[in-house]
Amino acid sequence: MINEVNVLWNKKMSFTADVLGHKIILDTDSNSGGENKGTRPKPLMLVALAGCTGMDVVSLLVKMKMKFDYFNVKVIGEVREEHPKKYTEMTVIYEFKGDDLEYEKIEKAIKLSQEKYCGVLAFYKEVINVNYEIKLL
Repeated sequence: MINEVNVLWNKKMSFTADVLGHKIILDTDSNSGGENKGTRPKPLMLVALAGCTGMDVVSLLVKMKMKFDYFNVKVIGEVREEHPKKYTEMTVIYEFKGDDLEYEKIEKAIKLSQEKYCGVLAFYKEVINVNYEIKLL
């Protein structure tokens, strides 16, 4: 399987990414020569992780027939100060709300995503420390 994206320069520091027919505007703030018309590229790495593991967890919990009213995946990435300013650690926080939440099923789904299914996470774990937390709200 091959994935391909196109990232077309607009002007100044702005680009438009075409990802499978979906557009994402990339830009930076005025201090860096941009106009703040879109997201910065680096946080999209966190989005990729949250989306990948989130979809795994939902799919697995549906198969386990566990209902929930709310599910949010928050990813916090720590960036080092010196160049290259790369992530040194990430924490994935899985937040759930619902009347009949079963912690054991949630934990099992998350561990399966973390250890088997999420390709983004598998890649990141090769180069940085990735932690996770489960919060029942």
